[in-house]
Amino acid sequence: MAIAPDPLAQIERWQADGRKTALATVVTTWGSSPRPVGSHLAVADTGDFTGSVSGGCIEGAVVAAAQEAIATGKSKLLDFGVTNEMAWEVGLACGGRIQVLVEPVTI
Repeated sequence: MAIAPDPLAQIERWQADGRKTALATVVTTWGSSPRPVGSHLAVADTGDFTGSVSGGCIEGAVVAAAQEAIATGKSKLLDFGVTNEMAWEVGLACGGRIQVLVEPVTI
């Protein structure tokens, strides 16, 4: 089983290759959450990503927000919570709430 690259180190590699990047960071959790505060997901402008902010539950939405942050140069705070209607839609059926800060990264 291969070990995933460190998200921060991967951003450095991508930027050295001329790619634009964004970093998503779990900044707040309430109740049950699959990843702790400080967990990272690195995203390149090509759509490649590494790391995890939710164990797979919301990564698709976070990658899309990261692509937007790369394009606009603007950070965004994402808030994912579970209501009965949303539980399966966002993939947080375990309950809880998390906030993820998505920031474009320039070195």
